[in-house]
Amino acid sequence: MEHIKGIRALMKTSGLDALLLTDPISCRYATGFYFTDGAVLVTPEKSWLLTDSRYTEAASQQVRESEVRKFTTGHPLSELVGTLLGGFRGTLAAEADRMSHAEWARWEQELRCTLHPAGALLNELRRSKDKDELHSMIEAQRIAEKALDDVLGILRPGLTEKEVAAELTYRMLRYGGEENSFDPIVVTGAKSSMPHGVPGDNVIQDGDFVTMDFGTKKDGYCSDMTRTVAVGHATEEMKKVYGIVLEAQLAGIAASRAGIPGRDIDAAARRVIEEAGYGEYFGHSYGHSLGLEIHESPSARPTENTLMPVGAVVSAEPGIYLPGRFGVRIEDVVILEENGCTNITKAPKELLIL
Repeated sequence: MEHIKGIRALMKTSGLDALLLTDPISCRYATGFYFTDGAVLVTPEKSWLLTDSRYTEAASQQVRESEVRKFTTGHPLSELVGTLLGGFRGTLAAEADRMSHAEWARWEQELRCTLHPAGALLNELRRSKDKDELHSMIEAQRIAEKALDDVLGILRPGLTEKEVAAELTYRMLRYGGEENSFDPIVVTGAKSSMPHGVPGDNVIQDGDFVTMDFGTKKDGYCSDMTRTVAVGHATEEMKKVYGIVLEAQLAGIAASRAGIPGRDIDAAARRVIEEAGYGEYFGHSYGHSLGLEIHESPSARPTENTLMPVGAVVSAEPGIYLPGRFGVRIEDVVILEENGCTNITKAPKELLIL
């Protein structure tokens, strides 16, 4: 999935003569190829993927829209960029939000020019996913759901949080995932009140809620989902809270569409929880965009004033967390459209008591 043409078009409307990308995620977005050392240089006429000998053979086989060039210790990256720019006298931009101040200063010194910040340029493009990006994200989601099906079949009292997290990771890799989208969250019992609790040696007990938040990558693109299940039995309060969270999520999904600010989507879900008397126990945002990174822009949060674009992929994950007792979160992922959204998460989410 190469996006050089889109980058070049936005450069033209932004008045940029050349763009230097050094962040691995940005380079992958531009070229479709992931490498950890190098850069991508884009001009109106040409683009180059610049890397070292570890990646040049694979890049040459996979990249079509950019010329692959190698730098070495004797002919370092900055020197290669300078050579390609030649007598360039236009506006050279780079992603200020993806570089440290020291890196920015070093590039200016070595290229003997003034860089112009252009981080918003790629962020703007990445807000909306094209059909190839969406295909990869849907594939990643199907893999995660197959892993969940397997794990639900073995989840029982006596397993630890770490063991469940390991099973999810193994099975996602087994079914074709490339790596975890993020470190899985698996928390049980009272620990399920911690939205980002770290899996530990806590043992699942009869009557526990177990919350599992996990995802995998396909072609570099992330999936993300959360399911909370009860083991053995659930109290009436647990069932009540679960029902409220599910109702809130459904309200948020029903409100999700392009052309409205993210805060409106958040508000639709948050209202359900607040009216049920649990507002103080829902402390995080309703959702976030995702793609090559697990958290991207824009978000569905109370302070998000940006209008949501067509093609944004946004999580739907309200929760209620009662400290020291239990918590519930349910998360799907949706694609925003002009008149609504498409939910790409197919795993059941009615309360499951194993």
